[in-house]
Amino acid sequence: MSAHIVPPLTAEEWERAGQRDAVEQVILVDQEDRELGAAGKLDVHQDGQLHRAFSILVFNAEGELLLQRRADGKYHFATRWSNTCCGHPRPDESTEAAAERRLQEEFGIRVTLTERTQLVYRAEDQGSGLIEHEFLHIFHGRYAGDPHPDPSEIGAWRWMAVPAIRRALRVRPDWFTPWFHLLIGRLLVD
Repeated sequence: MSAHIVPPLTAEEWERAGQRDAVEQVILVDQEDRELGAAGKLDVHQDGQLHRAFSILVFNAEGELLLQRRADGKYHFATRWSNTCCGHPRPDESTEAAAERRLQEEFGIRVTLTERTQLVYRAEDQGSGLIEHEFLHIFHGRYAGDPHPDPSEIGAWRWMAVPAIRRALRVRPDWFTPWFHLLIGRLLVD
């Protein structure tokens, strides 16, 4: 899989990124996405609490999906390939506004996003022991051009056709995040 490699951060820059994650708050929800309160981002991933999140799939004019390889220093599922962008709305922030914010923060791009569907999933990262348990809002968008990724979020990126993604998922499933398998399997057709 050829990719554009993002220059790595210094140790000091990684420390600042970790501090940002440590203070971030997310929205706890029930199985119907009704708000139950807020909690620390790292706490909910340690406890496996259900919380609101989003995933973004950005395509180019050729129908290729913009993929990212999660940065080496991510707190869970580091170095795995995944969809364009993921994140969590903050308390008192709409999910759509959060998705637009995170796409700008992670990839340095602005895209009109459309929510396509929702799903709940749970996945444990064997490497970190952290648990994703998310009520996931899934957005699609289109973009032409090259992104400008944040190296604290993204280690590499590439555009890839859906049939090639499906083949890669079959051959090297361990290269990808668990939620990416769900997104491709349930939402995208060749």
